[in-house]
Amino acid sequence: MPPSRARATTALALLLLASTSCAVAEHEPTPVPHSLPVSRQARQLRLPLDAYASTVAETHLVEDAQDILMRRCMKGRGMEWKTLPLVDARDTEPPNLRRYGADEAEAVRYGYHPSPDPSSVVRRSRAWDEREALPAEVRRAAYGPSGQGGCLKATDRQLVGDTAPLDFHVFNQLTGTALETSRRTSEVGDALRRWHTCMAKAGFDYPDPYTAAGNKRWETSEPTSAERATARADVACQKSTKLVKVWAAAETRVQHRLIRQNADRLHEAKARKDRWLSAARRVLNRKGRTHHQHHVSDQ
Repeated sequence: MPPSRARATTALALLLLASTSCAVAEHEPTPVPHSLPVSRQARQLRLPLDAYASTVAETHLVEDAQDILMRRCMKGRGMEWKTLPLVDARDTEPPNLRRYGADEAEAVRYGYHPSPDPSSVVRRSRAWDEREALPAEVRRAAYGPSGQGGCLKATDRQLVGDTAPLDFHVFNQLTGTALETSRRTSEVGDALRRWHTCMAKAGFDYPDPYTAAGNKRWETSEPTSAERATARADVACQKSTKLVKVWAAAETRVQHRLIRQNADRLHEAKARKDRWLSAARRVLNRKGRTHHQHHVSDQ
């Protein structure tokens, strides 16, 4: 697994990134002291393909195990290696947040802007920034000239032997297909029309939640009152039309079919992921780091 920041990637982003986005002016993230504002519905939303995904918490777990071995390897080369700070479990987004549009808890306060990163996420992000600024000599020792050699290559071999890196492609491909396929079902189409009618009655003209979220008017450094009003109407219409419930049920059926059709590819991807996670847990347990912050369990 090459060095990378763990980020939550939703199928919504995969599907719509090229066509609509809510761009935000770059600024230093403001950390928040408590857990992310996420609705109960978003935290409880689970889809069949989730079992084959690598969550942000799982990616953190592997990175933390790598760090322990990296520090040992770098010490052998006479160099210090600073490990990444842990991320609290409350600070990681649920896997399907914003999958069918804005989330109620976020929309009330932030409109369509993402909520500020919690403190533990900010600390880890800053630690990654520091690594990008490492002296050339240290970077070569850590990553080799290619970025995938040096102590990193030795660490991964020690961790999982010849096991290939995690395969994100199969999950990303299928989850994007499932979202778009379910969007075209009759029941989701009916729910989206009801949502559109509800929004029109509130004075907003958008064909679907994605278009509402992607309005270029929201490309501001902070959410405006108009943006928050639109987002509040959006999530109220989602609730009254049961859009998320209807869409999730339709996509669940689609995902089950895709899992049956791609059983071999998914089985191999999950087996590879499980090998990485098992190896990471062994390293962390030997160091006495139970990783309770992540609450990661085998899927």
